[in-house]
Amino acid sequence: MAVARVVPTADRTLTGRQLASLLTPPAEGRFGYRELARAVREALLDGRVALRLRLPAERELATVLAVSRTTVTGAYDLLRESGYAHSRRGAGTWTALPEGQAPTPLGAFHDVTGATIDLALAAPEAPAAELSAALASAAAELPRYAGTQGYHPYGLPALRAAVAARYTARGLPTLPEQILVTTGAQQALSLALTLLGRAGDRVLAENPSYTNALDAMRGRMLRITPVPVTESGWDTGLVDAALRQTAPRLAYLIPDFHNPTGHLMPQEQRRDLARSARATGTWLVVDETLTDIALDVPAPPPFAAAAAGGDSEQIVSVGSLSKSCWGGLRVGWVRASSRVVTELARVRITADLSGSVLDQLVAVALMDRLDAILPKRLAELRLRRDALASALARHVPEWRWTVPPGGMCLWIDLGRPGASNLAARGLRHGVRVEGGARFGVDPGTHEHRLRIPFTLPEDVYEPAAERLAAALDGAPGRFADPALPDWVA
Repeated sequence: MAVARVVPTADRTLTGRQLASLLTPPAEGRFGYRELARAVREALLDGRVALRLRLPAERELATVLAVSRTTVTGAYDLLRESGYAHSRRGAGTWTALPEGQAPTPLGAFHDVTGATIDLALAAPEAPAAELSAALASAAAELPRYAGTQGYHPYGLPALRAAVAARYTARGLPTLPEQILVTTGAQQALSLALTLLGRAGDRVLAENPSYTNALDAMRGRMLRITPVPVTESGWDTGLVDAALRQTAPRLAYLIPDFHNPTGHLMPQEQRRDLARSARATGTWLVVDETLTDIALDVPAPPPFAAAAAGGDSEQIVSVGSLSKSCWGGLRVGWVRASSRVVTELARVRITADLSGSVLDQLVAVALMDRLDAILPKRLAELRLRRDALASALARHVPEWRWTVPPGGMCLWIDLGRPGASNLAARGLRHGVRVEGGARFGVDPGTHEHRLRIPFTLPEDVYEPAAERLAAALDGAPGRFADPALPDWVA
């Protein structure tokens, strides 16, 4: 399948040929004005065409598509009437989204209670037996640290060594001095953004991407340049063009079982992107929190291992135990040069001084047991993935998805926009799902998508799919749970 193309936002005008290459042609093979408007709208919602871009002149697009100018004029009129475009006098027609089409804002945190099934959090439970054993091991080690002040801004030496050893074993020689232990991967990302970016700097990000990462960028007033991750994955040429045209200060990537699409970036693309980023002086912040969740393929080596020589100097890798072990542990890390680690530690001290010694001792024990934990976890996730897919196929057979080779989510194509409305109706039917708009760089895009994790017990997915089908049909709501959180993991 050919990879869909996107024009970077630095190029504010789409040419006729560029737009034509982005559009899905009608089955009849020739665009009418309604079909052309539909194709442009779908490309906008899917992230292939960015917002706030000027569409090509009517005569130019008509020539490229071999249609009449009246056809293009009618399509542009429909786009303006429906809110997907607007015109500026003397400045052409620009892409837009209808008023009010935006992701649900982040709300106050509440514990999940009640009978609602929560399908928004990609977070499995802890491996109980292994966690208990790790706690016992940590309790035995804790007296050695009790006589100290307990502050370790860089992380416990034993944990830094364990994380470094795992990188080395996976093909990337790493010293403990290159590891900073953090309070989860989210803090690791936040520290990297704070150190490497300044308000107004441009950052390249995949579209869609992890919503909490995008929120962290927006909170730091970084200007996000989107590059698409489509059904076929990444387009290296497109990312290279975006890097060269916008020269972003940093780029955020999820190459390992991408959240939310589940794609795995090929090794050749990793080498090409590292080389391109080096040429433009762009820091690569690589999120590897899902690296170990390799369900159908071998776990990939670290991204930085694919970089040649100096190409790895500006790569900051982020990881954690949240997906492989348990999110409640809140232990993550950064792998970078020792100089960058030192600078990150200075930033970290202003936030929380140091992580919990007890949690880090538990993490050391879990790292020692990781090779025994992962096979059980992966086997469990495969069964849950199959249970979710089977239940959805029975109750909502019109939905489509690609089974990912790893990760924890299905990226569902509903076939038409309306994910936000479905999510709202779903709550009234006792199931919480997250619409694709929450994962888009531009608010309101990916409205035809849902991200559904397969991290709950297998028997949950049959009733969950039944409730989604009822919500989709618009049946009267049965109940709602006001205690559900509005955040996503």
